[in-house]
Amino acid sequence: MALKEDINFSLWCDFIERDFLENQFKSLIKDKIIQGATSNPAIFESAISNSVAYRQQLDMLQANSEKKIYEELAITDITRASEILADLHNNDADDGFISIEVDPTLCDDEEGTIEEGERLYKTIGNENVMIKVPATKAGYKAMKALTAQGINVNATLVFSPEQAIECTKALDAGIKESKKDIKAVVSVFVSRLDRMCDAEFEYKKLPVTQLGIINATKCYYEVNKFKNKNIRTLFASTGVKSPELSPSYYVDTLIYPNSINTAPLATIENWVKDGSKKPTKMMSEEECDLFFAKVASAGVNIQKVYDDLLNDGLVAFKDSFKDLLSKLVS
Repeated sequence: MALKEDINFSLWCDFIERDFLENQFKSLIKDKIIQGATSNPAIFESAISNSVAYRQQLDMLQANSEKKIYEELAITDITRASEILADLHNNDADDGFISIEVDPTLCDDEEGTIEEGERLYKTIGNENVMIKVPATKAGYKAMKALTAQGINVNATLVFSPEQAIECTKALDAGIKESKKDIKAVVSVFVSRLDRMCDAEFEYKKLPVTQLGIINATKCYYEVNKFKNKNIRTLFASTGVKSPELSPSYYVDTLIYPNSINTAPLATIENWVKDGSKKPTKMMSEEECDLFFAKVASAGVNIQKVYDDLLNDGLVAFKDSFKDLLSKLVS
């Protein structure tokens, strides 16, 4: 797509499944529709639970622990995705990455996150892999340590501008310490803010379906203030639940320079069907701040919204991981 070359905007696919990798994934890369991919425990839970493509390897691994079985399955998929991206991508160093998340139960364990991130990265052994780390206090320290060792990092579950700042601060320090040309992204979640707040906003006569976009824009400004070309904002949680919105609403409204949007497969398919989109006219940072002042004056505790969304996200990933592990042993 011309957008990639014009403003360094990239579309990544937020989906991993074994048959998909060998078929549609390759086509999407060859057609220059996507330039990378992401995964998380919920995606793997769905893929492994619903696809027969994992059955043979599952049967062979039954003598192992649930965690070991999961890692073997996930590493197989991530390794294959990284190989396909390396073979078919256009060799743009900013893109062509696939992310794998550390065990979500380690979200408050700095040393455990570092150890697992190092091990996963070394085991997969491909440079176009990003280790996904949740944006918690322990996560910030782990992000710095991993990037300092030359490991690409995807900082995930970012909801607030404060989180975006802390992630970028850690990644910036780690990348500079490493002295290597590694890459990092700050994954700002978008649609979940609207889903949580739209009913309250409508009641208080505040604009609906706007908070996610404006909050993401504010985070984008904060990331860019560090002026580190190796750190990009990645807009995540961009699937649409409301029938009143265009299926690609959270992609169309966030086409910003030097950014990424990781979208579900259905969203990407609608994006392609609707044709090429133009870069979005960005709200200024001052306009973002005025919006948040209006939200505060209406009595909305936006910090509580951020805290609740982070807690909900961590719990959801832990629950998905627990559900997945429970299904891996016959």
